[in-house]
Amino acid sequence: MTIARILAEKGRQVSTTQPHRTLTEALAVLTEKNIGAVVVTDAEAHVLGILSERDIVRAIGRGGAIALNDAVSKHMTARVITTTENECVSAAMGKMSSQRFRHLPVVKDGKLAGLVSIGDLVKYRLAEMERQHEAMKEYIATA
Repeated sequence: MTIARILAEKGRQVSTTQPHRTLTEALAVLTEKNIGAVVVTDAEAHVLGILSERDIVRAIGRGGAIALNDAVSKHMTARVITTTENECVSAAMGKMSSQRFRHLPVVKDGKLAGLVSIGDLVKYRLAEMERQHEAMKEYIATA
């Protein structure tokens, strides 16, 4: 199974922000959408970074509440690991596990094409395991 299949099921909608926006503005998006991260993009949808709840908490921890007035670009993770639609789910899970992050932007032709979370991938894996379990039970019952 590839990332494209997950995106086909969950959709390609991604909440984004621009690097000049404040942490307060980005936090409003996270709260409104009930999500854990936003992808930071330019006007052409190129991925510039990612800003997670963790990044905002660290900014406040270092600079106090005044940090909420800072630009997103000051606190975002600029070195973003991405994936493509053709990558298999297990490889994407491996990246996320080994690098310890929970959101993986999907890029196509250099532009943002979707986003998968660790929750999306775990949901897929659990469904796959359930299908295998049912197939095994059916095989045993007919043997």
